[in-house]
Amino acid sequence: MATLCVDGCPSLRKTGFLLFKTSIIFVFLFNPTLTTRLYSEEDPVVILTSATVKQTLVNSSTAWLVQFYSSWCGHCIQYSPTWKALAGDVKDWEHAIRIGVLDCAQENNFDICKEFGIHFYPTFRVCASQDFNHVGADRELQTVRQLMVNFLQNHTRQDWPVSCPPLEPYSSADILPLIGQKSNQYTAVIVENEDSYVGREVILDLMMYQGLTVKRALSSERSLTEKLGINSFPSAYLLHPNGTHAILHVQKRLRFFFSSFLKLLLGVHRKLSTSGAPQELPVSLIFSRSKVYMADLESGLHYLLRVELATHQTLEGEELKTFKDFVTVVAKLFPGRQSVVKLLETLLEWLVSLPLEKIPFDAILDLVNNRMRISGMFLSDQLQWVGCQGSRVGLRGYPCSLWTLFHVLTVQAASRPDALANTGLEENPKAVLQTMRKYIVNFFGCQECGKHFEEMAVASLPQVKSVDQAVLWLWRKHNQVNGRLAGTMSEDPHFPKTQWPSPDLCPICHEEQDGIHVWNEDKVLMFLKQHYGAANISPKHMYSSWHEPNQEAVGSPDSMPIKATQVKTVAPESSLLHANHAKQSDVEGAGQAGTGAHRETRPGVSFLGLGFSSVDMSLCVVLYAFSCVFLMVMFFFFRVRSKRWKIRYNRPYV
Repeated sequence: MATLCVDGCPSLRKTGFLLFKTSIIFVFLFNPTLTTRLYSEEDPVVILTSATVKQTLVNSSTAWLVQFYSSWCGHCIQYSPTWKALAGDVKDWEHAIRIGVLDCAQENNFDICKEFGIHFYPTFRVCASQDFNHVGADRELQTVRQLMVNFLQNHTRQDWPVSCPPLEPYSSADILPLIGQKSNQYTAVIVENEDSYVGREVILDLMMYQGLTVKRALSSERSLTEKLGINSFPSAYLLHPNGTHAILHVQKRLRFFFSSFLKLLLGVHRKLSTSGAPQELPVSLIFSRSKVYMADLESGLHYLLRVELATHQTLEGEELKTFKDFVTVVAKLFPGRQSVVKLLETLLEWLVSLPLEKIPFDAILDLVNNRMRISGMFLSDQLQWVGCQGSRVGLRGYPCSLWTLFHVLTVQAASRPDALANTGLEENPKAVLQTMRKYIVNFFGCQECGKHFEEMAVASLPQVKSVDQAVLWLWRKHNQVNGRLAGTMSEDPHFPKTQWPSPDLCPICHEEQDGIHVWNEDKVLMFLKQHYGAANISPKHMYSSWHEPNQEAVGSPDSMPIKATQVKTVAPESSLLHANHAKQSDVEGAGQAGTGAHRETRPGVSFLGLGFSSVDMSLCVVLYAFSCVFLMVMFFFFRVRSKRWKIRYNRPYV
């Protein structure tokens, strides 16, 4: 078997290496913080063992890049973040080439590492079919990624990964006849210099998407560049299905910008893992990806209060405290309609004034449904998803709205530092995040989703020291969830779980360092405060108190109808959150989206126009009877006592 390899420590002298190795082993054995595994199932790598490595690699339908490492090797420890970053960066390439790791320090892996001839750590090997090849000595992320591209492009057709798209450049004769022709999908042509990798990387980035074909051509094709009017490289030219065509304008000529733009084209979506196309929505609403919709926020509150929480018959102990904290945060920070804010404030005052250790949720529900008919207090009992609408029932909806609600609350807490004054939460920059955390643990229906969120909170929430850091923390974790769930069954194929905000929404948020995409978090914070700020929340499509949706059209140029074949949005929605899939693995979404399911409200008995329920009237009668009996008892008690007093002291005149 042919082998090519990057060997880790051979550049060290033998004596120095032994000392280094001894010191690393000593530190590893006596420092418990280093005994954790370098890679876990949460990382975007495949963890191989002696029992699985051969059956996984040999005759695999994809190529493999495997790192043989040792958990005591200092360089391996330092290199692990880079390897994880590489695996995450090429996650969409997994049908062509996958990333694996094998720990040679594990005793049960000794023999397999010996069989592969591993002498130094880390050692990297590329495998296709039964051919194992060493990788060169440069371990920079961009260099390794380009090596993967070269390996795929130069491999023999016989061992070519089944799903790998063609990476060779097309000629002018291949591209020019396509211009002006109608098709059933988009065609994107990346024109680049011969030494550029952008085109091939974009092709691999889009290989798991349908509705689009990506081709590459070289800048040396003069007839093509003159016909397309391209004079700077790399550039992208887009051929639309209707026969129109134009240069693709992006803010920066980088791989991430090209790939992100193409993924957002209408009709382009991740390939479905199951047969059958998604059902189109029965309605079309107008929405803008640059807006947050109050209809989504109010629908989320309705589902939360009348459906999810209503499954709890009584609230007591930690659950009651969590609910009080949640109502406090929402009542003080929710930037909604006055009728909704008044309902939340009334609910808060009622909870604070009750010194009870246990509260039946029916009593809370009666207040939410405004049984007392208090003027100016109303929360719609209809679900109306706009920016959170999915391409079919059961996708997006409530989980998207819950994420959006807490994003809005973190931004409000950062923008209005005095909003939580006199609540006991005013000095806590993590008040919103801790409330979200406790709510998910105590009430959220998807236990698996709650467990994942709790793991993220335990690992990094203590590091949050300011309200601005709280805004960024929630954004990071939302993108982390999106990355984990991308391509799973809980993902809406028409709303792919991408890293957000996308370049078209915030181009200054994205940068590239050493060939890898990085975030400019200062710009991201500015964007989040603008996007989730009160001024950017649209009142379109909200239900009034008569349940009539406001159907004003959105006149902004980036607005679009919500249809399964047309919509596209990138707001990260995951989903932490989905009660219907609680038993499924890693499904973070809650599906009652678009169902309109809610607890049935009981009609009140009209009494003097106040709308008391039968329970209220029964309580009044019982209290009235009890009061009468009590007064009669007291009357007879003092009557008898008075007679005894007169007899004892013989004062009949009294």
